[in-house]
Amino acid sequence: MDAATSRRYHSFADWARDSSPIYAEWATGIAGDDELTERIALLGERRGQPNLVFAAARWAGCGLEPFAAWRERLVSEWERVAAITAERRTQTNEVGRCTTLLPPLSRIDGPIALLETGTAAGLCLYPDRYAYEYSSPGCEHPRTIVPARPDAAPRPLLRCRIDDPDAVPDSLPDVVWRAGIDLAPIDVRDTDAVSWLETLVWPGSVHDERVGRLRAAVEVARADPPRIVAGDIPDRLPEVAAESPPDVTLVVFHSAVLLYLDADERRRFADLVSTLGKRVNRRVVWISNETAGTLPEIDGRMPRRVDTTGSFVQTVDGVPVALAAQHGATYEVSPFRS
Repeated sequence: MDAATSRRYHSFADWARDSSPIYAEWATGIAGDDELTERIALLGERRGQPNLVFAAARWAGCGLEPFAAWRERLVSEWERVAAITAERRTQTNEVGRCTTLLPPLSRIDGPIALLETGTAAGLCLYPDRYAYEYSSPGCEHPRTIVPARPDAAPRPLLRCRIDDPDAVPDSLPDVVWRAGIDLAPIDVRDTDAVSWLETLVWPGSVHDERVGRLRAAVEVARADPPRIVAGDIPDRLPEVAAESPPDVTLVVFHSAVLLYLDADERRRFADLVSTLGKRVNRRVVWISNETAGTLPEIDGRMPRRVDTTGSFVQTVDGVPVALAAQHGATYEVSPFRS
């Protein structure tokens, strides 16, 4: 048995248990399986990620079955599964995260330009074209925000619970320019690529709505496909940022991207984006949604005894401002209020 792989899958099982029981069962089964842990270890760290292995298995035809039956099919399809992990990436493009992006965006004087790093298909580049429903304590009815374009393509309704009614946004941003950077961009017009994005959504009742949101967001993006530049983020960031209109605020944002970089790469990115305004001679706002432990200076600015389990720490220009649920369901600002 490969001990490191076993620990990795045990940890994933704990993470998935409440939201995707079948993935938790598969991960637990793999963690205790000598043959499978050794096979997965040979894939390497990136290709052996549980989410990628499970999505590759589903792509190869392994159904959502109990572990014993699923394991038998996985072994029989192993060569194909391994090949898929080499060809594909975990690029979950969770459009629900726009609910937690909108509060800081709504506080920036417009117009604004949006530049997302690690954008995948660019679905989060359209926060101004989705509909939102925010609920908060003490408010009898949720607040709904809808774009004013009646002729727009059908759009997803994104729902979020905010712990402070004063933090609920009341308007959509005025976005005049948008672009993304990704190591392996996804074209929203490519049906195969979009199907892969759907496969990356975990199975389970709490995730069923995510597939519908994804499909609706794809239709919005297909009506006006985003510009996505292929390449390494730190290498391309200054160049793409300089293409934005110089007289508007440029917002650079990302969610669950830095965790895929090593410590040196994270440091390089943080140093670059924090000085980007001087480099490109325009106002830049940096919005980050990443897990605790990603950057030491962010951890050092966190209030004491804040439980970040299952949430991103949202920062604006390096200052923690909220806890944002990974799929956008909740947004908490009260732990950061002095």
